[in-house]
Amino acid sequence: MPEWGNFLGAMTLALVRISGMVAFAPFFSSTALPIRAKAVFVLAVAYLLAPLVAGLPNARVSLGFSALLGELAVGLVYGLTLTLLNEMLLFAGQIVGMQFSFSMVNLLDPTSNIQTPLLGDLFQLMGTLVVLAAGLDRILLASMVRSFRVAPLGSYALAPVTALAIVRAAGGIFLAAVELAAPVLAATLLVEVAVSLLGKLSPQLPVMNLTVPLKTLTGFALMTGSLALWPRFIEARFSGLLDLAERLIAAPGPGTGG
Repeated sequence: MPEWGNFLGAMTLALVRISGMVAFAPFFSSTALPIRAKAVFVLAVAYLLAPLVAGLPNARVSLGFSALLGELAVGLVYGLTLTLLNEMLLFAGQIVGMQFSFSMVNLLDPTSNIQTPLLGDLFQLMGTLVVLAAGLDRILLASMVRSFRVAPLGSYALAPVTALAIVRAAGGIFLAAVELAAPVLAATLLVEVAVSLLGKLSPQLPVMNLTVPLKTLTGFALMTGSLALWPRFIEARFSGLLDLAERLIAAPGPGTGG
């Protein structure tokens, strides 16, 4: 009976940790996946990991408020850190959409239930495709499993420095978004300058009617040509955010075991 109680305690704590990651991490948090499928997946992973993680050194399988809160914190550190990838892609799409004069073209994002830019949804779909094609979802699961050795069950406590590091990482999404949209920004800016010079040389030229079509066509052509570079860029950002999450989990905080 005590062994069965330890198993249920370990499974519950593992369930809370994995649920926090699934709720926010890219691909796993997508509303395209049925909620029941997510629940079954989380239960299956927790059931399989429970007997393994319960026997790790410094593991505490007894249920308590602090233990549950610590496990939820581990999952949220993974989920909130990696969700910055989606926010970066959304912001990059918004920048490109403004250059294409698509600032008023919005769609209802089923993930957040808010109006999002058309190209922002396109960028996020491309990011999800890269995550699946590169197997980054499996890498994320492997990292989550390794976290049970770094932060054993019931021993993690969220430190203020961890939350501060996530906030600082959130500030980096603006720079990353500008880097991804930089080719389109440069090309459309050159088109605007060229059309402005033509307007000065030939005042009868309909500059206002030429600027938007030329910017859109040039931007689409350049964006299509740069698609080959997107997977490497997205993989690098995903790996960087995952490394950050692992460092935050490994960093000892107040009340952290080990």
